[in-house]
Amino acid sequence: MLFRTIEELVRLAEREGATIAEVMIAQEMAVTGRSREDIRSQMGEQLDVMEAAVRRGTEEEVRSNSGLVDGDARRLMAYIARGETLAGADILRAAAMAMATNEVNAAMGLICATPTAGAAGVVPGVLFAHAPRLGKTREAMIDFLFAAGAFGYCIANNAFISGAAGGCQAEVGSATAMAAGALTEMAGGTPRQAAHAFAIALKNVLGLVCDPVAGLVEVPCVKRNAMGAALATVAADMALSGIESRIPPDEVVQAMYRIGRMMPATLRETALGGLAATPTGLAIKERVFGGKALTANQGRSDSRGH
Repeated sequence: MLFRTIEELVRLAEREGATIAEVMIAQEMAVTGRSREDIRSQMGEQLDVMEAAVRRGTEEEVRSNSGLVDGDARRLMAYIARGETLAGADILRAAAMAMATNEVNAAMGLICATPTAGAAGVVPGVLFAHAPRLGKTREAMIDFLFAAGAFGYCIANNAFISGAAGGCQAEVGSATAMAAGALTEMAGGTPRQAAHAFAIALKNVLGLVCDPVAGLVEVPCVKRNAMGAALATVAADMALSGIESRIPPDEVVQAMYRIGRMMPATLRETALGGLAATPTGLAIKERVFGGKALTANQGRSDSRGH
């Protein structure tokens, strides 16, 4: 194993004069024994799945069976097209594409879990919004995914990435940090700047609870992915400007882990607290399920694509 922590990842990249993406590819080669070409080809397939989900969610009418998801990504894209945005087109496209992916997931479409199904929108949203503006090739987009994967690998090995284990900070929070680090590298930042972007992003979602209304990965999950994409973009810009996280990235990951361990079960994907327990949240649950219990396979925000 070449690295396990973010500091080890950054130092290895700096010592070898390599990108974080290249270090991650080398790790995959060492662990799996597969060739570079095979590994990159498989990641290219994941990229294709992500692109298809983004296109479907932004171009087609996507509705979930519950009716809680009904095309917000298209609404935001139409708003962007009017040219009167407050936040700017690029950051809002990232948000829209993130929502598009999660809307496709909610409608039982095919997505790529990054790192989970419930948080699958942030990474592709950031990637497909910013890569064209930066003039990046498909190969560079694949590198983005390897860089994101490297950061996610460190989180998974030192904390957790599921809402049931650590709240939404472990799902959308991890995805946001992964996207921030990868975007920084894709925009020309150093490995250490990418790590600072990761830390800045993750710090700002610490304590985020997992409270899916009616137990479905729809409300507030879809919009949380949108906000994660926006946060990742800002964190990358901050790191590229020279701003550093005062708390090292690995310590931020450890803080997230400790917070998740302290989080009560009602705020870890059980739909028993937070927004799920509001009067409106309970009314939605009654409307969708009519008092019936949610089955184990409905609305899970785990690491599987649908």
